[in-house]
Order: sequence, then structure tokens, then C-alpha cells
Amino acid sequence: MTDALIELEENATHTGPKGVINDWRRFKLESMDQESLPPAKRELLRQMSSQRPKDDATGHRKMSVQEYEMLKEEDEGCLKQYRRKCMQEMHEKLSFGPKFEGVHDLDSGEAFLEVIEKEHHSTVVMVHIYKVGVKGCEELNNCLGCLATEYPTVKFCRIDAVASGASERFSDEVLPTLLVYKAGELLGNFLSCTQHLSEEFFATDVETFLNSYGLLPEKELQLGDEEENDVE
Repeated sequence: MTDALIELEENATHTGPKGVINDWRRFKLESMDQESLPPAKRELLRQMSSQRPKDDATGHRKMSVQEYEMLKEEDEGCLKQYRRKCMQEMHEKLSFGPKFEGVHDLDSGEAFLEVIEKEHHSTVVMVHIYKVGVKGCEELNNCLGCLATEYPTVKFCRIDAVASGASERFSDEVLPTLLVYKAGELLGNFLSCTQHLSEEFFATDVETFLNSYGLLPEKELQLGDEEENDVE
């Protein structure tokens, strides 16, 4: 068993149907406006959320009819919130590798080589080589900024062709250039990459282009999407 799986197992304090029910009870009690509840209902929720003596033949306390009816009446909005909380916790435990924010500026050829060679082996590194005033460069920078929020496990970078120390190689005719690396290996080398896009392109167009080569990971879990898919 890997260390990551062992850690997940050690952190999984609420497992199985009974554990989930008890965890839900505690979450419900903590999230409800206690002052707005009738005293009897507030006390019942408190009892339901606390550890109770085990009193059935299997070693687990039986759920009373009153408790069952209470669970049936639970607020739908709170249930959705609980589900989002559980999904977020699981997602955080299963997300490996570093996370990044925005597009990182590289100021030299040395910084360019360092980000390629020293980044985490699981990280996809995308480097946009640009020059101010060259058609498509500014637009691509903006698009990569949008994609950086959608794909935080990808490290998006940009470097001016002159600062890279290889301006002869990256002349205006081949800009903007997009290079894609992983574990130090070049996966994609797209010269004049905007030629693959329409005259007016957006982040979704760049995303589709990169996905056509399998260069983007699956998007990060969006909890809002889960809520929209809830079954009434």
C-alpha cells in the first residue's frame, strides 16, 4: 500500500453507512440555526449527533423511528452543503502534485531551463514565448491566464523572446510559440501557434486545441457543477 493510501486510510475516521450517518448528524447540528429550533427538536439533534451507548446485538445502536423521521425531514439545502463538503475533502485528499496560480513570468534563459528541469515530475509546464507587438501574443497571454484558473495543476509560464536569450531562434515569424513539457520532456512544440486558431480566438479555443493533443489534465472539481446535477 502506498504512503498516500495509508494516509487516506488513517484520516478516514467516518467510514461505512453508520459512520456517514453519524457524520451527517454532527454536520447538521453544527450548521443549523439552533435558536430557531423548538427545544424538543434541538435536544433530539444533540442526542443524535453525540456518541451513544451501543445497545443492539451487533454492537451498534439502533436508529429509532423518531430519528428516522427526523432524517427524512432534513433540510435539502443543508444536505447539498454537506455533500459538497464531503466531495471537497475527498478531492483534496486525492489531489497530488503542486498547485499554481496565474501565469508565471520568466525573466531569463536560466529561469526557463530551471522551470523545465526542476518542476515536479507530474506537473505539465506550458511556456509561452512572446514579444510585445507581435500579433496574437497578447491575446494568447490573456487566454493562458484564464486557463490557469481552470487548470491549477498546470504551470503556465511566459517569457519574452529577447529575455530568453534565443531571439534568433524565436523570430517574430514563429511567435507566439507554445512549448509544453512534463518531467523535462518536450511534449509539444507549437510555432506560430495562433495559425491553428481562428482570427479572433478565446480561452476555450486554446483549451480545445491543447485537448486535441491530450496536453491538458482533467479539470479541477467544480462544486457548483455538482449542485446543479443534484436530483430533485
